Amino acid sequence: MKILITGAGGQLGQDCIRVMKDHQVQGCGSSDLDITNADQVRQTIDELSPNVVVNCAAYTAVDNCEKQQTSCRAVNEQGAANLAAACAEYSCRLVHVSTDYVFDGKKPIPEPYTETDQTEPLSAYGGTKLGGELAITQLLEDHVILRTAWLFGMDSNNFLKTMLRLALLNPERTIRVVDDQYGSLTWTMTLARQIEALLAADIRGIVHATAEGSSTWFGGAKYFLEKMKVPFSLEPCSTEEYPTPAHRPANSILENRILKEQGLNVMQDWQEDVDDFVGMYQKELLAQYDQADN
Repeated sequence: MKILITGAGGQLGQDCIRVMKDHQVQGCGSSDLDITNADQVRQTIDELSPNVVVNCAAYTAVDNCEKQQTSCRAVNEQGAANLAAACAEYSCRLVHVSTDYVFDGKKPIPEPYTETDQTEPLSAYGGTKLGGELAITQLLEDHVILRTAWLFGMDSNNFLKTMLRLALLNPERTIRVVDDQYGSLTWTMTLARQIEALLAADIRGIVHATAEGSSTWFGGAKYFLEKMKVPFSLEPCSTEEYPTPAHRPANSILENRILKEQGLNVMQDWQEDVDDFVGMYQKELLAQYDQADN
């Protein structure tokens, strides 16, 4: 199968390339393919003739989106529309990665959100990702929109790597971490395996794909740093005590209902994801911050 991966320089894109190595894969980072440029998108798909486009490209700096809404919308909404239009023209499938931030998080915890729940984004980021979902739905029949959340991987910055950096570079500091937002830390390697399982599956539309189980940011950070076997000091705090430009949902727990109904769910418990991530990359992670310290 010929697969084009957009956003290939990011953590999910890199893990998709690793997981899909037995296919004919072409990865395009933002310097190779600007998805906000409709002509460039069309030309690339014309030249490469993929069977499937996996869109991992996104403007994901959630707080910056509040100040840079035009740029955010260009990537998350118009970029998705450009890919969908080109895929429709050249008869290829689009697997598009979306987010839990399309929901307002007001469901009682730990009740999860399903694919049919009403969307109500709280932030510019969530709004533009929802806009991308709607554009794809209108322009292309052969699509899968994967809503996921709380991603971490080896190839770019993320919450867990930030926690490790803070713990290692300033061991005397007590790190305050939000303890009233709930979600599922999800390893990009597992999500890449889930995407591979959907490449040729007879499934269309919106599906949820996060790790099983849930925690708070505080609980997830504590579990990860304990597994990394590094000294640390964490202190839980509330969302009100840690204000950010973008409003974040208190409940980001998603249920992989459709994947389970179709027998396609390969996602595992979030703690297993963290265990496997640490098992694979512990030495490399520690070496990164040893170098930074020196």
